Order: sequence, then C-alpha cells, then structure tokens
Amino acid sequence: MQVTRLGEAEPYEAPKHFDVRALRLQGFDASDAANFWVGLSHYLPGGRAEMDATPIEKVYVVLDGELTVTTDAGEETLGPLDSCWLAPGEARSVVNRTNRPASMLVVMPYPAGAR
Repeated sequence: MQVTRLGEAEPYEAPKHFDVRALRLQGFDASDAANFWVGLSHYLPGGRAEMDATPIEKVYVVLDGELTVTTDAGEETLGPLDSCWLAPGEARSVVNRTNRPASMLVVMPYPAGAR
C-alpha cells in the first residue's frame, strides 16, 4: 500500500487552468499506480479550465461546492459527490460560477508515453 497524505501531496500545474490549484494524490511521482493517476483540483470562485480535449478518457468527481462542466452536448452543474465521465477526445470546459471554492477529484489514465 502507498499512502499519500494530503499535507504531503505535491502540487502540479494543469495546462489551461486559471485560479485552480492542483495536487497529485496518486500516480506519476506520488505512487506506483500503473494504469491511472488521481488529482485533486481546488477551483477558486471564478476559477476555470478552458475548453480543451485530450485523447484519453477522464472522470471528474466533485467533492465540495459546485462546478459547471460544458461540452459540445451542453452543460451540467455538478454538486458534492456528483460525477461525470468524459470520452477520449471530448472537449470540455469547467468553471466555478459561485462565490465559494469548489474541489474535484480527477481520475485519468496516463497519456501515451508518460509512464
């Protein structure tokens, strides 16, 4: 078992994210997870991730607050313990439209050649 304590989790820069602080909980340098990694993203009020797509699927789980996820198919506002799956290549944006911080788990397989 490999444990990552929140107080020891390392921050990472998420491209095209603004007013978002991200921590690596599992995978990459945080653990030996072989097939996926897990991050924790804290979105400040007005924080956002620009519309973008990656070639790999991803799962978002909102832990606290509200985040609005927009795709070409529409938008959904997710609250605590709501989750969504995004298909490989599916473009999305994320925004915190509230005046409270919001926190979200991000679960993704590794990009090709990253592990």
